[in-house]
Amino acid sequence: MTRLSLFPSTLLLGALMLGIAGCGASEPVTQTVPTTPAAGQPANPRVLIETSKGNITVEVFPAQAPQSAGNFLNYVKTGFYDGLVFHRVIPNFMIQTGGMTADMAEKPKNAPIQNEADNGLRNLRGTLAMARTGDPHSASSQFFINVADNAFLDHRGKTPQGWGYAVFGQVVAGMDVVDAIVAVPRGNRGPHGDVPVEPIVMQRVTLLPEAEQP
Repeated sequence: MTRLSLFPSTLLLGALMLGIAGCGASEPVTQTVPTTPAAGQPANPRVLIETSKGNITVEVFPAQAPQSAGNFLNYVKTGFYDGLVFHRVIPNFMIQTGGMTADMAEKPKNAPIQNEADNGLRNLRGTLAMARTGDPHSASSQFFINVADNAFLDHRGKTPQGWGYAVFGQVVAGMDVVDAIVAVPRGNRGPHGDVPVEPIVMQRVTLLPEAEQP
């Protein structure tokens, strides 16, 4: 694949073309791995992403993707994502963020984490997944939100070509905002393609208080 850290992490062109060509599945697809906590367990954490296009609320799955979820929540708690932009948006595919400033400079990030795409979660519309380079275990701060069912990003085997992209969460409110973001005019900025012409900023990204968790 191309690298889905899509820039400093990009998704491979061949896989990208295959994915967009195969987006029109006739039957709805659902997760086969349960993500609801067992009785007596804490609710899954929820994060509010306040963007210049509106608010998106996401639920994170620590039980199914402990490293990816913990990594994401650590960046949230330290304020790392505040002020970063959605730097790559592709209709019928995904929107990507988590690493670039409005001038398309990459923000220094923490060490990469292990790929958890073998957790059984699928890259369905509305899911969050870790972006990475061609190295399966290179994900760091960048993530993307699928705007279509992207089965070609799912885990197929523990090989460089088959590892896939680790799903660690799901949009629970604000998919209309996600759809508005992916529909904006886009162009090239230096070596970067599919960049929104007008920057779409994550103004503030915060962990919701437990009282606001389901």
